[in-house]
Amino acid sequence: MNMHTKIASSSADAPKHPAARRSKRAALRRGAFMAVPLFLAAWAGYEVLQPAGPANAAPPQVEVTVANPVVREITEWDEYVGRFSPSRTVEVRPRVAGEVTGVHFEDGALVRRGDLLFTIDPRPFEAALAEAQARRASAVSSMNLADAELTRALELVDIDAVSASEVDRLRAEEQAAQAAVAAADADVRARTLDLGFTKVRAPIAGRISDRRIDAGNQVGGGGAGTATLLTTINAVDPLYFNVEASEALFLKMRRAAEEGGGDAPIEIRLQDETAYRWKGRLDFTDNGLDPRSGTIRIRAVVDNPDGFLSPGMFGDAHLTSASARRALLVPDAAVQTDQARKIVTIIGDDGTAEARPVELGPAIRGLRVVRSGLSRSDRVVISAPELAQPGMKVETRPGRIAPNDEDRVSAPATTALIGGASFAAN
Repeated sequence: MNMHTKIASSSADAPKHPAARRSKRAALRRGAFMAVPLFLAAWAGYEVLQPAGPANAAPPQVEVTVANPVVREITEWDEYVGRFSPSRTVEVRPRVAGEVTGVHFEDGALVRRGDLLFTIDPRPFEAALAEAQARRASAVSSMNLADAELTRALELVDIDAVSASEVDRLRAEEQAAQAAVAAADADVRARTLDLGFTKVRAPIAGRISDRRIDAGNQVGGGGAGTATLLTTINAVDPLYFNVEASEALFLKMRRAAEEGGGDAPIEIRLQDETAYRWKGRLDFTDNGLDPRSGTIRIRAVVDNPDGFLSPGMFGDAHLTSASARRALLVPDAAVQTDQARKIVTIIGDDGTAEARPVELGPAIRGLRVVRSGLSRSDRVVISAPELAQPGMKVETRPGRIAPNDEDRVSAPATTALIGGASFAAN
């Protein structure tokens, strides 16, 4: 009986369990449906109350530094590479033949005009001079005798003690004796010169080379083809500085001269120097261009009082190509390249950027000469011009353009012919 009751109870409770579970799920669904709108409403209120983030802010305008171009007096020049040469060169050769008995200079020394360099054995020439002087004395004696005989004959003409033909003969003998004396005088002068030529002296002042002949050697004299080369002397004060200029630079120099530029000064520096310390002046331009190279030879005179410069040295030269003029300058960093054009960025009155094509000149201490395309009142972007794109509105702050003191000395030339400029002296 008890077992049946238990079975009956289980059977009665079984249908009731699924229904309870369905009721519970329904309640959960109703709660979820009610929570979603409440969550969305709360989220919307949170978004409304929160301040706007950076993503919603407008981007700030670009700020650039601007300044008006600098107006300065400049002097433009062309740069040349040239070489020094002596203003005079002499090959020292003996005028007479003989044995060298003395050398009176130090190899490579500076000599003055007239300094004794070599001595040739003078004894043969002293003997020759003595012989010539003896012949002259004999000629003078013969002339005196002829003159005395003619004088006596002329005194006897009045008394007809001598014939006219005898007088003519005596007069001819006197004239021949006078001619013999003149020839003897010339021979004495020649022998005196030969004796003087035994002392070989410096014909010019300058730096002498080494001796080619030592004492004890025989040397030949006479003309340049037969005389022995003893040494050479180069005049080193002043020196010449020779350059080969292209036709374009030659024409530029001529145009400047026609405009009243006057004599063009030249400044030179050596290979190990940074400053153009050597000053010179043009004194010669060749009479034509070389048809093979298309260049023309130009020469300048450079003073060298202490003899520091030597012939054969190379140097870089600045040759002024025009007189001083006023020019506009902007920082070299403000110039941009647009394909084949050079441009600078200009800011208008309304703050709009504009790319302006310009024609440029040389650079001077960090500044670039602007030949055309700018006016004095233009506002130029002088730093980071790439930030201001054409047509963009920008903010501006005033700046200042000034040359770089550290660039006062230009860098060494890398090409034979380039151009440049410098600020004109105040």
